[in-house]
Amino acid sequence: MRILISGVCGFVGSTLARSLAESGAGHSLFGFDNFIRPGSESNRDALKKIGVKLFHGDLRAPSDLETLPAVDWVIDAAANPSVLAGVDGQTSSRQLIEHNLGGTVNMLEFCKTHRAGFILISTSRVYSIPPLASLPVEVADHAFRPISPAPPLPLSPSPRLPLSSLPPGLTPAGVSEEFSTAAPVSLYGSTKLASESLALEYGATFDFPVFINRCGVLAGAGQFGRADQGIFAYWLNAHLRQRPLRYIGFGGHGHQVRDCLHPRDLAPLLAKQFTAPALPASERIANFSGGSASARSLRQLTDWCDAAFGPHPIASDPKPRPFDIPWMVLDSGRAARLWSWRPTTPTTSILEEIATHARANPAWLDLSAPL
Repeated sequence: MRILISGVCGFVGSTLARSLAESGAGHSLFGFDNFIRPGSESNRDALKKIGVKLFHGDLRAPSDLETLPAVDWVIDAAANPSVLAGVDGQTSSRQLIEHNLGGTVNMLEFCKTHRAGFILISTSRVYSIPPLASLPVEVADHAFRPISPAPPLPLSPSPRLPLSSLPPGLTPAGVSEEFSTAAPVSLYGSTKLASESLALEYGATFDFPVFINRCGVLAGAGQFGRADQGIFAYWLNAHLRQRPLRYIGFGGHGHQVRDCLHPRDLAPLLAKQFTAPALPASERIANFSGGSASARSLRQLTDWCDAAFGPHPIASDPKPRPFDIPWMVLDSGRAARLWSWRPTTPTTSILEEIATHARANPAWLDLSAPL
């Protein structure tokens, strides 16, 4: 199988490339990157050593794709992955749309030309913010969890009414694919949601396979951690180096929760998607995450870091950030049903892996900081 990975020198792209190279399936691997992400250059030599053929190119420029080889599959792992992109003063909204959406269009045109399948690494942030932001939650073990308030008791004795106050698409396991994707979802989320729709349309119109893999928070050693993205890697590296850290919003207590997934756990899924039969469009979109077992709050991350590295005070900033939500855990039930997929790397192993890498790379935050 000939496979092209966009954003190959980013954390997700490079991890998938290594996993596919080590699978023993004999894939021919190609990748391209524009190397604008600080730290991405550090992955170049390691990928070359395992046989990945690298190309320098920017997916926003169609001409940069003209010299890429014909392949069987494209894995699109290139994106500006910050929910604050386009509104934080670091990137413009036009740059965000050109990169995340315009780049996807160019990759889809590439797939159309070469009759290649297309796999989009998408995100949990395509789900509607208002119902998530207003989700009723309570604090348990230093972390938010959703609650479903009981309805008033009836005046006459009868069985208690069913609980029905949670938004449609929120299951006991988390946010499912049926959850609303209505705006607002952030500029970042909207570029990914539009990319999903275009990918499915291109696949149906030009008859090539498309899969949309909506992932929870991806984390592991070597991730380019920043406060607005790569939060697990950022928090551990900053805590170890005694850098300033803050609990932002939600009272400034650090109770907000995210799930966690190592991108190498996607490799067995990709192998199945490469040879999958035709599926309805509704089954070409699925959530992939570590689920509730993987979920951690910032406060719980701090507790882990205090035990691993020693105590470090965390400042409190109750002022909310744009697009922030108290709790996000994906329900991967469809992935389990369609693909027999389960995450295999527990969060404790992910944190230990990040900690080992952080100890061995004392300048990691500086290497991957914005220029």
